[in-house]
Amino acid sequence: MGKVVMYGSVSVDGFIADDSDDPGPLFDWLTSGDVALDDSGVLKVKQASHDYIRPYWDEIGVTIAGRHVFDLTDGWDGTPPSGIDHVVVVSHRPPPEGWNPDLPFQFVERVEAAVARAKELAGDRTVEITAGDVGGQALAGGLVDEVRMDVVPVVFGAGKRFFGTLDAHHLLEDPDLVVQGERVLHLRYPVRRETN
Repeated sequence: MGKVVMYGSVSVDGFIADDSDDPGPLFDWLTSGDVALDDSGVLKVKQASHDYIRPYWDEIGVTIAGRHVFDLTDGWDGTPPSGIDHVVVVSHRPPPEGWNPDLPFQFVERVEAAVARAKELAGDRTVEITAGDVGGQALAGGLVDEVRMDVVPVVFGAGKRFFGTLDAHHLLEDPDLVVQGERVLHLRYPVRRETN
């Protein structure tokens, strides 16, 4: 089985968007370089960011997102982002009316069920969970193996938190990888497992 990774771009004070769901400059680093990150021609980063992000993206088989992210992106127009094979959406609501059930999207009601289904679909590839409430719930449930953050030098002061609304402490290991890009710092933290 592949690992489960919580991932997202984040302000230095821990936010993934403001209160209106606007990520502001959090994704500017994805379009400010000269090295293509994908075939779209839109995403261009500096070489250090490319060398960190591209191999990670290539190992992702499934992304888990909450219904809020799904709705904000209009379901990525039915195509999973960045060449990912499947998206599992955590939602208590059914798919949107008229949604094509043959698209590589599945809707489940609980985070635990989403991770289990995503692992089945991903096989030995990585399962990525978006930052925010769904990612925070997965971390709190002991379902996350690694936390990856693209820290952008901006302070929001308020907004949507990277870890959602966690109500307890969760220890991460020291970062096992730190990559300085331009206007972004890429961090990778293994999640500390409690031993009995």
